[in-house]
Amino acid sequence: MAKPTPARTAAKDSTIPTDAAARVRATASWQAGREVRAALPREELGAWTPAPDRADPVDLLVAQEVDRLPDLVPLRHERMAVSPFTFYRGAATIMARDLGGRPTTGLTCQLAGDAHLANFGGFATAERSLIFDLNDFDETLPGPFEWDVQRLVASFEIAGRHRGFSPKQRRTLVALVATTYATAMAEFAAMGRLDVWFQRIQAEDIVSRWASGTDPARVEAFQRRLAKGRAKTNARAVSRYSQPGPDGELRIVSQPPVLVPASELSGLDEQAVRDHAQHVYDEYLQTLGDDRRVLLGGYRIVDVARKVVGVGSVGTRCWIALLVARNDPHDDLVLQVKQATASVLEDVTEPSQYGHQGQRVVEGQRLMQAASDPLLGWTRAQGLDGQWHDFYLRQMWDWKTSADLETLDLVGFEVYARICGWTLARAHARSGDRRAISAYVGGGPTFTRAMLAFAEAYAEQNQRDYEAFMAAIASGRIEASHSEGAASPMEVGP
Repeated sequence: MAKPTPARTAAKDSTIPTDAAARVRATASWQAGREVRAALPREELGAWTPAPDRADPVDLLVAQEVDRLPDLVPLRHERMAVSPFTFYRGAATIMARDLGGRPTTGLTCQLAGDAHLANFGGFATAERSLIFDLNDFDETLPGPFEWDVQRLVASFEIAGRHRGFSPKQRRTLVALVATTYATAMAEFAAMGRLDVWFQRIQAEDIVSRWASGTDPARVEAFQRRLAKGRAKTNARAVSRYSQPGPDGELRIVSQPPVLVPASELSGLDEQAVRDHAQHVYDEYLQTLGDDRRVLLGGYRIVDVARKVVGVGSVGTRCWIALLVARNDPHDDLVLQVKQATASVLEDVTEPSQYGHQGQRVVEGQRLMQAASDPLLGWTRAQGLDGQWHDFYLRQMWDWKTSADLETLDLVGFEVYARICGWTLARAHARSGDRRAISAYVGGGPTFTRAMLAFAEAYAEQNQRDYEAFMAAIASGRIEASHSEGAASPMEVGP
């Protein structure tokens, strides 16, 4: 018996009743999607040729870094220089420019804006269930659905090259992403809006739906990974980043350049830092619902530190805030306070409807995720440079977990490709016209072939850009520090 193709494998997940499919095809949305297909054939989504006037990729990165912290920019370059994949993670602005110069479907939904494979993972819901979802929304903005899909499929091709997978194996991974996206969107097209809204992937679903029949040892390894994620709690964050100070109260431990208390950076005494941070925190509380405002109003700020996170985010103003309960010094909380700048997509599409970039991130995240951190909120604060900056806040750790993409075997990558494709389709179906998108992508191999062509061609472009970036470092045009060990190309999470 012939081994099933990726398209057929993904199609097994489809359970759309015939009458439901007929109702979908009778809608105006479906007809609109077919009209878009006629105007912009799917094959054109797979074509990639750099424009004759394409901007220099290094110039784009340098322009993006103008408002970043100068002392951290070389560290950003160091992390991007590790591999073509880490470069890709930090080069969202380059790809945004490339995609923005192409014809689009006009089938708009809320985009993640940076939907590469390392920006998915697990976390706890308010009901204490571990779910899998997109987990990075710094670039979120409405836009044509295909931009997220193209960024995701290209990331699998680039990551597959980094892992040494063969061309055939990489094509299997990319095909699984594309076909699963199309199959899932067809299923969502047949559902009611509320039914779509409540769809989610829980940890158990990954084994029962996508990983059934795989090696039991692989399932056991996955279960151990989940257990490790569940152990990544707020209490563990407190113990990792802080210790009692001379007065017995907790203080964040300095670990430069990755973690530096605000008092060391500013030259202010600790009380002045706490007073300013408390004011910023109180402003953040006003963006929460009454219930969460009461909950968090019972905490006070005891210390703040700048913390370097990720790859693309390095150089932005990212902090952690250490809090303790007002009536219990053993009740601790760590929040991440992350700067929100304009999305890279704003250069190629409409500006955000929100005047506050932190609110843009929070509202986009709530639109796309099946369940979001209940402590999400935003604030504005004056930085050490005297300028005002937008931030959003969330829990530092709450069962945060992710796939170990450096060691995941090919079968594990195939499972991961499918759950990423499904998750992205679900995120798009919440805010976009799921029936029009489904009508456009269709259920056959055409869309998959287009994504295969695009992923391979754009991986080659990314390789050329990476080589130009490395040449810029070698020539001294840009600086890369060597202050820390080489980060893992597949490292994810804060």
